[in-house]
Parts: sequence; C-alpha cells; structure tokens
Amino acid sequence: MKFTRREILTAFLGLPFALAACRSDSADDFPDGEIVGANVNAGHLLRENRNAEVPIQNWETVKTAIVGGGVAGLSAAWKFQKENFNDYVLVELENKIGGTSQSGESKLIGYPWGAHYLPVPFRENAELIALLDEMNLTEGVNSDGEILVKEQFLCREPEERIFYKGRWYEGLYLSVGASETDKIQFAEFQRQIDYWVNWRDSKGRRAFVVPVANCSTDAEATALDKISFGDFLRQKGFTSERLLQYCDYACRDDYGLKLEQTSAWAGLFYFCSRVRESGDESQAFITFPEGNGRFVGHLHERVKDKTRLNTIALEIIPNEKTVDVVCLNTETNELKGFHCEKVVFCAPIFTANYLIRDFRQNPLEYVKEFQHNSWFVANLFLRDRPKTQFARDFPLAWDNVLYESPSLGYVNATHQKGIDYGECVLTYYYPMCAEENARAKLFGLNWRDLADICLTDLSRAHKDVYQLTERIDIMRWGHAMISPRPNFLWNGAREQANKPYRNIHFAHSDLSGIALFEEAFYHGLRAASEILKV
Repeated sequence: MKFTRREILTAFLGLPFALAACRSDSADDFPDGEIVGANVNAGHLLRENRNAEVPIQNWETVKTAIVGGGVAGLSAAWKFQKENFNDYVLVELENKIGGTSQSGESKLIGYPWGAHYLPVPFRENAELIALLDEMNLTEGVNSDGEILVKEQFLCREPEERIFYKGRWYEGLYLSVGASETDKIQFAEFQRQIDYWVNWRDSKGRRAFVVPVANCSTDAEATALDKISFGDFLRQKGFTSERLLQYCDYACRDDYGLKLEQTSAWAGLFYFCSRVRESGDESQAFITFPEGNGRFVGHLHERVKDKTRLNTIALEIIPNEKTVDVVCLNTETNELKGFHCEKVVFCAPIFTANYLIRDFRQNPLEYVKEFQHNSWFVANLFLRDRPKTQFARDFPLAWDNVLYESPSLGYVNATHQKGIDYGECVLTYYYPMCAEENARAKLFGLNWRDLADICLTDLSRAHKDVYQLTERIDIMRWGHAMISPRPNFLWNGAREQANKPYRNIHFAHSDLSGIALFEEAFYHGLRAASEILKV
C-alpha cells in the first residue's frame, strides 16, 4: 500500500507540522542520497531454518568462534589477544564491523551511524580504562584516583542546545520561560536523583552504576522496574511539561522508548549511573567526529586478521564436548564450517532461537522477553552551516535537539574538530519508540520518504536546510537496541540468558537490558574470561 506524503509526515512528525510542510514547496529542492548499511536479506536467512550441508573440505578447526562483530564480539576478541590466545575466529554478517557503533567517512570528516559518545568511566571500571590507556586518550588520574582524559577528546563546548518556538537555547532542559512551578519541580526532581545517587544497599552497592552487573539487587531498587518512568514521575507529583519532556527525551535518547514505555529503573539509571556523588556533574563525554566508530576501529585493528566479514552464521550445533558453526559467505554464496571447542554468541539474544539447533527444536521462553526497537539514522552533508533566525540565538552545538519533535535532532560531526565554518555533516536520529509494527513501517518506506521526514523535521529550525543539503545517506536499524520496558530488567530473563549453554557463552548488551557501549564491552570481556579460565 502506497502512502501519501501527508500520511507519512503525519505518522512520523504529527499532523500540524505535516499540514504546514505539505503547503510548502521546499520539498521540490531535493538532494541526492541512498539507503546504506545493514544487509536485511542476509539477516532474514536466520528465519529460514536452513539445514545446510558444508563440503568436507570447507571445515576448519578453531578453539573458539565469536559470532557477531559488534562491540561485544570485538571486545571478546580484544581480550583474547591481550591474553595471547589466538586460536579463534570472529564472523560478522555485514561488510562493516561494529554493529550500531560503526561509522562512515567523507572527504571532509568521519561521522557516526549510531552510538556517538562514551562517558568517562569511574575508576572502578579498570578494563575499560585500560582500553582508553591503550588508545592514548588518558593522562593519569586526579587526587581522587579518577581517570583524566586528555582535553581534546572530551566533548567541546557548547555541548547541547534546544530549539523551542523559533529560538535556540542552551542545554537540554528548557529553563527559559520556566514558571515557578517548573522551577520547584525541577529542583525536587534533582533531589530524587540525589537520593538514588547516594543510596547504598547492605553490601554497599549502588542502585545504578555502569556496568549493570554491579548494580544492587535489593528489592527497594529493583521494585522500580515494575512501573514505567511516567508512573514514577506521577507518583512523585511531577506535572511540569518541561520536566516531563526532558525525561521523555532521556528515554528516547538512550532507549528508543517513550516515557510511558520505559521502566522507571531504566529512567533513573539514565540520570544516576554516571554521577559519582550527589551534587556532582554527570561524567564528561569522550567523543570523536565518527562517534564510537573510533573505538570500533581500534578494536578491529587489533583483531582484523581473525575477522571474517560478509559471513553469516546459519546454525550453531552443540555436540557432546564441541560446537559446530555453519556459515555462509554472502558474497560468494559458499558454505563454511568451524569445528570449535567453544562459541561466544555475540548476536542479539532473540536470534538464539533461530541460530542454535537445540533452541530451534525447543525455543526458550525467556528469549521472548528480549524485545528490540527500530531507528533510522541519516547523515546530511551540507555545503554550509544552517543559519540561525536571530543573532542572539544559542550557537550550533555538538548535540542539537528540537523540543517539539519526536526525533532526537542531530549531532554535528565537525564540532569536535573545531571546524566552525563552511561544510558540515549532521547526523540525525529518529527512534521508532516501539510503536506497533514499527519495523515494518520503517522498511516499508523508501529513501525519498525517509529523507523527506528528516528534512521536513529539521526545517522547523533551519528554513534553508533543503538548499544547503547536498546529500543524505540513511541507515535503517531494524533491531537497533534492547527495550528496557517495565518488568523486563529484573524479571529473571537476563539472569537466565547470561548462563552458558553447554559450550556456548553469551555476550551482548542485551544481557544488561541497556544498550550502551560499556555494557557490550563488559559482556564481551566476561564471556572471553569464562572461556580462558576453562
């Protein structure tokens, strides 16, 4: 069924803005571009339950196979290399490594296709700090023993701005024009955050910290998972539209979910997990023009000789003491097999019921608990900076948010390099927010439809965006990230999924219920360590 432009814009941006946009003729001035990225057809081979016969000469023997080349898989491989364990292979179905942390490159600058920053880790996160040291990003520690990251790798000012009713303002919380009630409620919300930042259980564990594995399992904290973040805020008496919008943005930003769809535990995790003590600022951001693609590039450089791209695992067959992995090279259509002692399963958890033979025959019920949401990301290549309407508007920042938009706005890739004039690359993020049939809706639209949504949305703030944009490339993420909806994080499913099955060890940010670089990194190292200890 073909939808009209008005119907598409209404579904994605809302009726009032769609009506205004459809009365405009600016859409006639359209740039070039294409849909790039994920090999959807290859991914859907998993659903076909193929029983492929690998020619005997196409079998290899390795001690360990890593299935999946996202951050978890790369981290597991990095750990193996550090421990001088080299008898492994990493298979990745795409032609690019890194999953949702991958990046692109233009003649001007690199740019992200997904995750675009890493908060400075606390001193307790020693292995992540070891990675930052290895990348030469650090310069010692402060008097409290906290890691110091070199200034050029910390997000440059100005970090954030928000567009509201024709003007740009500093920050993500809209403080300009706030009423007395808004101010009182924002201060009370901060007191709630302070309470949970300072909270400790009887073992001295925090309620919220990265990685999630170190969080308290005390009932007072985990009970927050039983309600939505919206319910939590209502129970505390919060009604301020500005505060609710701020919290809703946080949920969409980190989880691709709306306020009412997000677990209250996850909502508070966003605000509390990167604050050392009440009153402190949240940890500073480490960022690069290409976002977390910089970390992916470093990890891959260490392990690229063990990596097989364009290689999809079709089936994982646990035997009595070994595991066989059947793969297909999507370029040559050649079947390949690996006889292994161990497997590190670094694909999204829902794929386990398609990939692992035992689970195909007897699907695991808890796997259904792992639900993902869809996004699309657009990179816009502009010949010049978009103009601000008013001279006193807050200037172009790293993160640029539209208050009344369902999108997350855009990140400016040239910002970190100090390129403040001329060409730029803007990375636009749109989460589908777990709406019904979101994945089908996303993949039912073509490049022109998605580019139109992006340009129409940005034209709220930048009337000249059509004229300035020379190209838009778009990536659709069908299973972008795990959804920490109410009653998922602490219902027992994650604990079950973390356990090895025979000789298969699981490692993915899904296992944390929070889709962050740090969580994928943690699980990759954990699974690799389990194998190395055997």
